[in-house]
Amino acid sequence: MINILIIEDEQPNAERLKRLVLAIKPQAVILDVLDTVAGSVDWLKSNPVPDLILMDIRLADGISFEIFNQVEVKSPIIFTTAYDEYAVRAFKFNSVDYLLKPIEQEELAAALEKVGQRTENVSAMITDRLQGVIDSLENKKIRTRFLIPHKDGYKILAANDVSFFHSEHKVTYAHLPNGKNEVVPQNLEELEEQLDPSLFFRLNRQFIVNVNAIDKVYNHFNSKLKVTFRHYALYEAFVSRERAPLFKAWLDQ
Repeated sequence: MINILIIEDEQPNAERLKRLVLAIKPQAVILDVLDTVAGSVDWLKSNPVPDLILMDIRLADGISFEIFNQVEVKSPIIFTTAYDEYAVRAFKFNSVDYLLKPIEQEELAAALEKVGQRTENVSAMITDRLQGVIDSLENKKIRTRFLIPHKDGYKILAANDVSFFHSEHKVTYAHLPNGKNEVVPQNLEELEEQLDPSLFFRLNRQFIVNVNAIDKVYNHFNSKLKVTFRHYALYEAFVSRERAPLFKAWLDQ
């Protein structure tokens, strides 16, 4: 029997993790599913040490690394995230593995096998895995431009020149400072993975914004934020209460 704590702020991902874990290890016990830094800290302070923690990195109220500043975490950890820029920091903690979403059952099974092995073997595997992640980070390419059909040919659109990307009726528009827009073939999920994360932020399901195109940020009802854009007075976007801390942290770099 292995007691597992899941820390994941997106319910579909948490449910999928539970299904994968129980498919691999039917004897496992899922102790709880938590979605915030604050809730995780409280849980870890008041409950016995889990045999394993499956931990997402971006949570509803911040980055999960903040947990380690508030409570001693003795459990081995498998980090699960869609963002590989956190890989190096993750391995400073009790990390057995670092899995990028969408997580495959075979990858999770291999990671779970590491948990039961001796510490020195796990440490060696972590070193190997870290080197692989570092190599992946170094080789990762950030999208810098788009090839756009134009008349009887094509034109090039620089990614940095886009004020914001807006999805509507399954079409993605790249809005430019001059008020014009271009249709790009990628959806927002693909763009979120491809664009420079220091320059672009996914506000919600419909908008990815360039930091240089943000006009003002307002407090809104129920701890949400409202964002307005330069050159686009008729557009505004809302950031959920859960993503608001991440957005403010991104702005305050």
